[in-house]
Amino acid sequence: MLNRALRTLDGDIIIRMGFYLCDVHRQIEDLHSKQINKYHGKTFPLYRGQGFLTADFEKIAKNKGGLISFNNFLSTSKNRKISLEFAKDALDTADTVGVLFQMTINPTESSTPFASIRELSDFAPEDEILFSMHTVFRIGDVRKIDNKSPLYEVDLKLTADDDQQLRQLTKNIAEEIDGTGWYRLGQLLLKIGQFDKAEELYTTLLEQASDDSSKAHLYHQIGWVKHNQGQYKEAISSYEKYLKIKRKTLPEDHPSLAATYNNIGLAYNYLGEYPKALEFYEKTIKIKEKALSPNDPDLALSYNNIGGVYNAMGDYSKALEFYEKAHKIREKALPPNHPDLAISDNNIGLVYNNMGDYSKALEFYEKAHKIKEKALPPNHPDLAVSYNNIGGVYNNKGDYSKTLEFYEKALKITEKALPPNHPDLAISYNNIGFVYNDMGDYSKALEFYEKAHQIFEKALALNHPDLAISYNNIGEVYNNMSDYSKALEFYEKAHKIREKALPPNHPNLATSYNNIGQVYKNMGDHSKALEFFEKARKIFEKALPPNHPNLAAVYNNIGQVYNNMGDYSKALEFFEKAHKIKDKALSPSHPDLAISYNNIGQVYYNMGDYSKALESHKKSLEVRHTSLAANHPDLSYPYNWFGKIYRSMKDYPRALENFEKCLSILKKALPEGHPNLAITHSNIGDVHRLMGDYEKALLFHRKALNIQENVQCNPLECALTYINLGETYREMKDYTTALTYFQKGLEIRQKKLPKDHPDLAVVYHNM
Repeated sequence: MLNRALRTLDGDIIIRMGFYLCDVHRQIEDLHSKQINKYHGKTFPLYRGQGFLTADFEKIAKNKGGLISFNNFLSTSKNRKISLEFAKDALDTADTVGVLFQMTINPTESSTPFASIRELSDFAPEDEILFSMHTVFRIGDVRKIDNKSPLYEVDLKLTADDDQQLRQLTKNIAEEIDGTGWYRLGQLLLKIGQFDKAEELYTTLLEQASDDSSKAHLYHQIGWVKHNQGQYKEAISSYEKYLKIKRKTLPEDHPSLAATYNNIGLAYNYLGEYPKALEFYEKTIKIKEKALSPNDPDLALSYNNIGGVYNAMGDYSKALEFYEKAHKIREKALPPNHPDLAISDNNIGLVYNNMGDYSKALEFYEKAHKIKEKALPPNHPDLAVSYNNIGGVYNNKGDYSKTLEFYEKALKITEKALPPNHPDLAISYNNIGFVYNDMGDYSKALEFYEKAHQIFEKALALNHPDLAISYNNIGEVYNNMSDYSKALEFYEKAHKIREKALPPNHPNLATSYNNIGQVYKNMGDHSKALEFFEKARKIFEKALPPNHPNLAAVYNNIGQVYNNMGDYSKALEFFEKAHKIKDKALSPSHPDLAISYNNIGQVYYNMGDYSKALESHKKSLEVRHTSLAANHPDLSYPYNWFGKIYRSMKDYPRALENFEKCLSILKKALPEGHPNLAITHSNIGDVHRLMGDYEKALLFHRKALNIQENVQCNPLECALTYINLGETYREMKDYTTALTYFQKGLEIRQKKLPKDHPDLAVVYHNM
C-alpha cells in the first residue's frame, strides 16, 4: 500500500504512514551497513521485471543517457530468469510493454542504501535486494528481447554520489523543499500537486501555531495553495493576513514582502482586476528597484508581469514599454542564447500580434525561434510552440496556407517527441482545426477536432475539463455550418462534463450557457437564448468582480438578443452596461471598445437614428485606427456599417464609396476566395441595384456567389446572395429567374431557421 502511495503520490497515505516510511528506510540503512563488506567493492548485476504503459516506455527509450528515478521502495532480484517472468506477465495487459531492467550496481559508489532481504522474505528463491526510496539510475542501451512481442531489456547503472547531474538536481530540489518536519512535508505536497492535502496540513498547523512568525508563514503557504486551486480571492485574503502580521515589525517596502506583493498581483491578474494587479506589481517593482542592481534578472521578471497586465488591458504601447525594459536587462545579464531571451522576444511578438502589426510580430517570434533552434535539440517541444506562434500570426493575417505550413511543422515535432496519445498532440490537431474553421472548410475542421478529441478521450478522465473544450470546438463548427441541432448536442455534452467536474458557480459553466445561448440566438429562438445568457450572467456576477471583461461579453450577448427582438431600449441598456465595464477595465485604444461602439451603432441604425449610428461607428473606427495595423481586416467593419447606413439614407454614392473601402481592406488582408469578400461583393451589388445599374449589380452578386459556391461558407450568407440576385432580376422584370433565386434562398432558410423566423417572412413577401 505504501509503495502504491509513493508511486501515485497519494498525499493522504504518505501523511498517515510517514513514520512507517521513515522506519523502513532506517531498517534498509541498518542492513546496508551490516552487509556492505560482503560485496568486497565489486560491481554486480541485479534484475527487475515489470510492465510499462507504451507511452511511458517510449519516454524511457528516448532518454538514453538520462536519469530515471523510482519514487518507491525498489524491489530487485539477483535471479534474471524470475525477473524475466515478471516482465512477460505484464504482456497480458493491453497497451503495455514488458521490461527487464538489467542494473549494474557498484557498492562503493551507490547514492542510495540497499539490502538483501532474502532471510526476511517469504519468497527466498527471488533472492530479493530492496532499495530505499528514490533510487536513481542512468539509462543505457534499450534492446528488444522478442521480435514477436513488446518485450525489452533496458540497461541501468546506479548513480554515484559524485554524479554531477544528480548532485545538481538534488541540490535544486533540496533548496525548493526547504524547512523541517511537517513544514517540509507541506512543501513536498505543494511540489507534487497535492493542494487539498497541503491545505489540510497547513490549516492544522495554523490551529496549533502559537507565535506570529509561524502563523505568518502558514498564511503565506495557504495563500499559495488557494492560488493553485484557482481560488484567487481566498488566496488574496491569506496573503493579506500574512502582510498584517509582517507589517507589525517591518516597513511597507521591506524586501522580504516583495514576493507576497507579487503573488497578490498575480491573483488579481487572474481575476481580471487589472488596476489592482498593477498596484501590487508596482509595489513589488519599487522594492526591487531599491534592493537590486539595475540589471538583475529578477527585475526583468517584474517588468514582464507589468507588461502582461497592460497587454491584457489592451494598452499595447505600455505593454511594449515594460516588455522592452525586461528584454534590455536580459540582453545585458544573460548569454545570447538563454531561453529567457526567447521568452522576452515571444512577449514582444505577442503584443505586436495583438496590435495587428504582423510583420513586427513575425520578426520577434522568429528571433525567439532562432534562440530555441540553437539552444535545443531539433525535436524539442518548445520549437513546436514557436512554430505555433508563427502560424498564429499568419492565421490572423488570413494567410491560411502559411498558417497550415507552420502548424504542420509543429505537429511533426510533436508527433516525434511525444507518444501518440499525448494531450499536446491534441493541441496541435486543434490548432489545425481552428485554421480550417476560419477558412470555412468545416469538414476538415471537424476531421482535426475529432482527431484531437479521440486523443483526449484516451488520455483523460471521462469528466476532464479539456474534453469539454473539445466538445465546444466541435459544437462551434456545427454552429458555423448552421447545423444548430448538432451544435447544441456538442455544447450540451461540454456542459454536462462541466456540471460534474466544476463547482456550480465556476465561470466555465457560464461559458457553456453562453455558447448554448448563441445557438438559440442564431436560430431566432429569443426566449431560449435569453434564458441561457441570463444563466451565464448570474454565474459571472457571483464569481467575477463587477468590472470583469467576461461580464461585458454576456451583457453584449443579451443586448444582441433584445436588438434582434426589436426591443431597442433594452438592447441599448445592455450594450451600455458592457461599454461601461470595458471603459473602466480597458485602455481607450483596446479593440473591444470598438466592438462596443459597433454594437451601440447597430441599435441606433435599427432605430433609424442614422446620425447617432454614424457617430458610434466613427468612434469604433477611431479606436481601430489607433490600435490596429493599416491593413488589419477588422478596419473593414466600420466602413461596412457606413455603407449600410448611407444605403438606408439613400445616399448611394457614399454607400458605394464605403463598401468599396471595405472591399479594398479585405482584399489586402484576406486570401482570394475568403467568405467575407463575398458578403462585401453582395453589398456593392445591392447598391448598384438601388442605383438602377442592374448589370453591375448582377456582376457583383455573381462574384459573391462564385466565392460562396466554391468554399464552405455559412449557408445563411449564401441564402442572402440568392435573395439579392432574386431582387435584382425582379426589378429587371425577369420574374422567372427571380423566383428561381428566391426559391434557392428560401430552401436554405427553411432548413436552417425556425418556422416563425422573420427572415422567412421577407422571402415570402418578395415571392
